[in-house]
Amino acid sequence: MDGYEDLDEIEFAPVETVGERLALLTLHEAHELLDWLRLVTAERGAHAPEVGRWAMEIAARGPSQE
Repeated sequence: MDGYEDLDEIEFAPVETVGERLALLTLHEAHELLDWLRLVTAERGAHAPEVGRWAMEIAARGPSQE
């Protein structure tokens, strides 16, 4: 373990145990984000497969615009 016998010997930086949660998106914001993700996916760049996966995840979790 990089010269340490146990984790008690390592000095860790202090970390807050309580984080702030991000606000939820409104339905309108979620649809705008989904539209943007679909545009990025259509460009077929290096990140298109991953962006496409996120677009499908968001689309599956929210109601349609109709």
